[in-house]
Amino acid sequence: MAVIDINADLGEGFGIWTLGDDPALLDVVTSANVACGFHAGDPLIMRQVCAGAVARGVTIGAQVSYRDLAGFGRREMDVAAPELTAEVLYQLAALDGIARAEGGRVAYVKPHGALYNRIARDPVQARAVTEAVRAYDSALPLLTLPGSVVYEVAEGLTVVAECFADRAYTPAGALVPRREPGAVVHDPETVVERAVRMAVEGTVVAVDGSEIALNARSLCVHGDTAGAVELARAVRSALHEAGVKTEPFA
Repeated sequence: MAVIDINADLGEGFGIWTLGDDPALLDVVTSANVACGFHAGDPLIMRQVCAGAVARGVTIGAQVSYRDLAGFGRREMDVAAPELTAEVLYQLAALDGIARAEGGRVAYVKPHGALYNRIARDPVQARAVTEAVRAYDSALPLLTLPGSVVYEVAEGLTVVAECFADRAYTPAGALVPRREPGAVVHDPETVVERAVRMAVEGTVVAVDGSEIALNARSLCVHGDTAGAVELARAVRSALHEAGVKTEPFA
C-alpha cells in the first residue's frame, strides 16, 4: 500500500489579518507547516494553530522563512550564512516552545517560499539552514524537493522529499517560479489527478510534457488559494479511493 503525508501551510495570518481556514485544513492534513513569524504568523496565531493541531493529532512542522513580512517570504534575499542560521534557529525555537506549551512539539522543518527554492540550488544557504536544524535537534527531518542540494550538505540529518499537486514543474524537477504563467495549477480535477499520480506512481508531468520521478513521502496542498479546503478534502478522498494511506512522515 502506498503511504503519503498531506501537509499544508498554516498560521499565515498576522494580527487582525487572516489567510486561509486553519481549523478546517487541520481536519484534512496529517502535517501542519506553521508559520513562525518571519513571513507570516504571530505568537497568538502560532499558539492557536499548535493547539488545534495537538487536538486533532496533526504533526507540527516549523515553516521557517526569510525575514520578509511585506513580501510574504517570496522575495529572494542574500543573507549571510551565520545570520541565516541564527534566524532559522530563532524561528524553530520559538515555535517549538509554543508547541510544547500546548502539549505538542515541532517534529520537522520546512522552509517557506523563496528560502525553500533557494536552498534547493544554493549549497551555501542550504548549509546555513541545515546547521540551524542540527544545532537545535539533529533528529528533526527537513522537507525539500527531490534532487535538492540539501541532500548533499545535510550531514547527519534526515531529508524528506516533498511534492506539490498544485504547482507546475520544470523538466529539471524544479517548481516553475510563481511569477511565470501557469506556475500554479488551478483546475481541481487536474490537481486531484496529479496528487494521485504522485502518490501511486511517484511521478509528475512537467510543463514540456516529460515525466519526472519524484518518489515523495509528503504531498503539499496550499491553504492560501481559492477553494483550498474543498480541494484538500478532494485530494485526500481521491488518495484513499486509490488505496493510498495518509499518515505523517514524522
